[in-house]
Amino acid sequence: MKLKQPLAITDAAKLINATIIGNTDLHITGINEIHMVQPGDLTFVDHPKYYDKALQSAATFVLINKEVTCPPGKALLFSDDPFRDYNFLTRHFSPFEFNQQNISSSAKIGSNCYIFPTAIIGNNVVIGNNCTIHAGVVIYDNCIIGNDVIIHANTTIGSDAFYYKKRATGYDKMHTCGRVVIDNMVEIGANCTIVKGVSGDTKIGAGTKTDCHVHVGHDTVIGKNCLFAAGVMIAGVTVIEDDVILWGQVGVQKDLVLAKGTVVLGQSGLGKNTEPGKQYFGSPAIDGREKMKELAWIKRIPEIWEMLQALKK
Repeated sequence: MKLKQPLAITDAAKLINATIIGNTDLHITGINEIHMVQPGDLTFVDHPKYYDKALQSAATFVLINKEVTCPPGKALLFSDDPFRDYNFLTRHFSPFEFNQQNISSSAKIGSNCYIFPTAIIGNNVVIGNNCTIHAGVVIYDNCIIGNDVIIHANTTIGSDAFYYKKRATGYDKMHTCGRVVIDNMVEIGANCTIVKGVSGDTKIGAGTKTDCHVHVGHDTVIGKNCLFAAGVMIAGVTVIEDDVILWGQVGVQKDLVLAKGTVVLGQSGLGKNTEPGKQYFGSPAIDGREKMKELAWIKRIPEIWEMLQALKK
């Protein structure tokens, strides 16, 4: 999330009652999670496992719950609860806006578009030219839709990320303030859910098509001309390169990279990065040809067992 105006680190510290470690003259230009950060951004870390990753990231500012030496050119905000204070800052600079209209007055819709009755278009949504938005579609605030896009009935674009921190009292929700950005000539089937980024963007590249009942998790980046069949489930923070095909009911683990031209056969569960142009099958998914050979040998187990028993006689 980029801020509308730079925020002095001293002002940020006052907002959350934090202590500054390092340069006090810097200004924050964005607030983002660790996997999305750029110079000028503020991120947070609250677990020792990720201290080094956060401190060595591109982020200029780190909200942290340990007093450590500040890396050169950065500033740290020491907090007893970085998750809580990160949530406070994102809510402060990206507050919830209630909308009572089916199509918000702040939405911008291009020419030759068809918006069916009962579709909901949120605040600050931008829709390009020649788009069709079918009945029951909900497009949350700040999402961007390109030209020649078709979104079928009852699909949701931009719902909140599934991101919680476990406390002794239950689960604390991470405030979601990112967007979904859909490029030109994309078609989204009925009853799909495309989740917005936590503080960055979930992206779908030009020419990509999804069948019905497809789920795309937060901060996932999908390339051009991909094809996803019904029931595909993609976890968050996944990178899917161009020309990837996922057949029916494929499940994709979080934080993976699916290389260009990957094909995953139906009902597979993908838990590792893939190689370009390769076919995968199974759960856990492996090379498709190897899996087919494996299944062929499994079918022969009764035959092999009988042969072994015959040799013993």
